[in-house]
Amino acid sequence: MKRSSLTLAIHGALAISLLIGAPAMAQDAAQAQEGESSAKTLDTITVTARRRAESIKDVPVAVSAFGGDELKDLQASNVDGLQGAVPNMNIVQGRGSANSVNVFIRGIGQPDALQTFDPGVGMYVDDVYYSRINGALFSLFDISQVEVLRGPQGTLYGKNSTGGAIKLTTMNPFDHEGGSVEATFGDYGRAEGRFFAAGKLSDTVAGSIAGAWLTNDGYVKNRAGGDKFNDDDTRAVRAKLAFRPSDTFRATFSVDHLKQNAALTMGRPMARLVQTDLVLGAVVLQPGETGNWDHSAETSFGAGKGQKLTHSGVSLSMEWDLSEAWLLKSISSYRKLKTNSHIDIDASEYELGDVLVALNQDQRSQELQLQYDNGSNLHATFGAYWMKEHVPSYQEAYASDLYAIFGTPVAFLRTIADDLTTTSTAAFAHVNWEFVPTWKVAAGVRWTRDKKDYERTTSTFWGPALAVLNQTVPFPKTSASWTAVTPSLSLQKTLGDNAMWYVSANRGFKSGGFNGRANTAYDVLHAKYDPEFVWTYETGLKLESSDHRLRGGVTAFVSNYEDFQARVSQDVGTFPVLNAAELNIKGIELEGSAMLGQSTMLSGQLSWLDAQYDRFEDFRLNPGYPGFDLNVNHDHVPFSPKFTARVALNHSIPLSGGSTLSVGGDISHRTTTWLSVDNRDVLKQPTYTLVGLYGVWDSSDYSWQVRAGVRNLTDKSYMIDGQEFASVGNIQTAYYGLPRNWYVSVRYNF
Repeated sequence: MKRSSLTLAIHGALAISLLIGAPAMAQDAAQAQEGESSAKTLDTITVTARRRAESIKDVPVAVSAFGGDELKDLQASNVDGLQGAVPNMNIVQGRGSANSVNVFIRGIGQPDALQTFDPGVGMYVDDVYYSRINGALFSLFDISQVEVLRGPQGTLYGKNSTGGAIKLTTMNPFDHEGGSVEATFGDYGRAEGRFFAAGKLSDTVAGSIAGAWLTNDGYVKNRAGGDKFNDDDTRAVRAKLAFRPSDTFRATFSVDHLKQNAALTMGRPMARLVQTDLVLGAVVLQPGETGNWDHSAETSFGAGKGQKLTHSGVSLSMEWDLSEAWLLKSISSYRKLKTNSHIDIDASEYELGDVLVALNQDQRSQELQLQYDNGSNLHATFGAYWMKEHVPSYQEAYASDLYAIFGTPVAFLRTIADDLTTTSTAAFAHVNWEFVPTWKVAAGVRWTRDKKDYERTTSTFWGPALAVLNQTVPFPKTSASWTAVTPSLSLQKTLGDNAMWYVSANRGFKSGGFNGRANTAYDVLHAKYDPEFVWTYETGLKLESSDHRLRGGVTAFVSNYEDFQARVSQDVGTFPVLNAAELNIKGIELEGSAMLGQSTMLSGQLSWLDAQYDRFEDFRLNPGYPGFDLNVNHDHVPFSPKFTARVALNHSIPLSGGSTLSVGGDISHRTTTWLSVDNRDVLKQPTYTLVGLYGVWDSSDYSWQVRAGVRNLTDKSYMIDGQEFASVGNIQTAYYGLPRNWYVSVRYNF
């Protein structure tokens, strides 16, 4: 594979800066600062990757962590702002949706956005699992820390996941007394307000409230005039009450509510759109678009057809110190998600793939943990988890330009009513033992049973010319369950005070399900698909300098991924789900940070990923198959770029009067990324690089802060996601990242 000189330069520069250059520069800076009494060091990072607080350098897990200030320096308003900052992770706004997130870690994720598929990467807020990618494009308005765990999470986390986990921890009222008010303004009509306030109500009770109002006018112009697309109008609030009535009991009660009202999220039709005329044959309605996108679109939906979301929940977390060695923890949660989203899948003025998707999900979960710590060399966690999710859904599909007779379109409407109930039950145990000084072994096992009950009715309504084809296809209530045992094992060696090496093996599991696009009687009979499993073998080295000014790590892994659940597009307009593939995935990940002198921070990551199919059993590629498609291949695994990299620099300048000016920026780089399972050429994003810059002024007492920044400085046009329904009008739609945009924010801390 040929790579540009820029690609090689960025890869080489990042590797050198992290592995060679940073220590050398830090040593030179330290010598220049000799004699000063207050050399700055890197902050200690504490994570809960193993459900207890540990230093990140002591955890035998590939984990990246970001505090509140680091998230601001990433210029991340939502969780997809982590794109580029974590090795081998792809996290973007979900296809055609203002409120969904599409996440892949090490080539494993959820390749179809439909609610009948389970996520490959677990999303957690305050240890509560969020079971849908809808509503998971979290706004980062009251976040204390974000942790990204790479690799299968099978023994300690509430819900088994094959790709990894993203944990968001919100601010605790006892730990974050005080508050802040922030206003942000920018181009494209961006106007945002955020606030947080916390304090003690008594010696044993503390409370907090946080909120955000996030708006913009839209990044995509409406070619027909009127309001823009891809806008946002989100309001969110979270309130907490924390209780510490004694030294042995702690509890936190949390309530949150989010409401979003957005216009359509529009993409760009990359392939020619085709109408099937029953007399004239295939008719091209419009050619595929090429070149850089001008961020404009046209839709067949009328005014007022947008996307609405309401997402609410309550949770109660309690901890009891039963003795000096034993701790009992309970996490109870109830969540409710309601969406009403119109999606123009073909992204054109034609009605080929226009849908309404309405969900009304509720989720109950309960987790119990019993933790043991003997104070020296033995730690153990025993737990049980239960979740019940109910997802009734109503959908409409409009395709009145898909078929015609002698040039006259035939009206078409499909309605779908389905109902999915999932019950997940699990028990797990994990033990960490320092069996001799400097050597630790950790072993865990989890038993999981997922049961799904599904029923569905789909009806088609044709115009008068084809009314004879009208039909209703029932999908009677069907149940299935899947059971899995997922072990984990790790061995780690402490190498002095500031280095640790580990090797581990972990198994992940994602349950099977039923195809939510089973539109024919044949599809109904073949709607069930099997679980996915992955084994990941990993070794890593974590290092920190003795003066705590350098920190870094390197991880190498191999994953064997079986029974990949691939949703494909069949030539007759159906969408079977195949347990089609086995994958071999291997990679190397580097990340590190360095404090250079007194006021300069360098950080970055470099990752290499080699994801390949060992097999992909696809009946459509059989030369004897009537609908054999020469445009389909499985040479590349989607959302698995060979290289990702990022370098970030922040420099602080003391000003007269005690205030501080900080300037920073980052360069992130991503090689060719395929955006569809079928490797459609028009849904391939070539290598690209993004640049961001920012400046921050802090008053001497840190009560005032002014921040200004620009994202995508070079105004790069790049695809982040795709819709591929080639068997329906040849739909192949791409969704794009934000164009260049700037902002200014003012914050007051109290």
